[in-house]
Amino acid sequence: MSILIDIFPARSDNYGYLVHDTATGKTAAIDAPDAKAIKEAAARRGWTLSEVFITHHHTDHVEGIPVLKRDLGVTVTGPEGEQSKILGLDVLVKAGDTVKLGESEFQIMETPGHTLGHIVYFETAGRHLFSADALFSLGVGRMFEGQPGPMWAGLEQLKALPDDTLIYCGHEYTAANAAFALAMDPKNAALNIRAAEVKRMRADGRYTIPVSLGMEKATNPFLRSDQPVLAKAVGLAPGADPVDVFAKLRKAKDEFKG
Repeated sequence: MSILIDIFPARSDNYGYLVHDTATGKTAAIDAPDAKAIKEAAARRGWTLSEVFITHHHTDHVEGIPVLKRDLGVTVTGPEGEQSKILGLDVLVKAGDTVKLGESEFQIMETPGHTLGHIVYFETAGRHLFSADALFSLGVGRMFEGQPGPMWAGLEQLKALPDDTLIYCGHEYTAANAAFALAMDPKNAALNIRAAEVKRMRADGRYTIPVSLGMEKATNPFLRSDQPVLAKAVGLAPGADPVDVFAKLRKAKDEFKG
């Protein structure tokens, strides 16, 4: 079994994704930021969209649901914890559940913080992680609803996935995230290489996604909240609780002007 993934821009800075199960021809959209962009992507590929997998309730991830249901009759799967905030959900999922797309399987993991019920979809065979706004390249989502402890615990789950897992996040924020990461961890050689690469990619109009989890574990300051260098960067002692380091990093990013 295998999947093909189509990446396309949506709205101002969202990534749109179509996931196509090659064995059966079944196709799903990951989130629904823009129905028009999703339908055009499916048409370019010659794929028939039948499913939408939703990660969280924010408008820029669900706005296309009504049109996709009306025009294509899609089945919409989404987080049980946010069912009251997302109109049009047909299937509710929670941590530990498995979602099938043809012969492909996606493991559901809960990553609260950006929103309380945020989930991610991990395609287990090919190791593709659709992380939406829980985890970006070189960053994480703003903590709108959750608390640092549960958000860090969710990220630890993601860190435990294989290093060759490919991350497909919800937005193209990598260049801005790189600036903050460098401010926090300027001597990180891998980060400096990645930041230079990101600058070139964006100058060429290329996407910075997907990126490997191994790269993120080496460069993303939020995933490195358990490292002494990041504790020092936010004014804490080596050996500080990673939750405290994570909380200070997130606050620093919220206030960052670089």
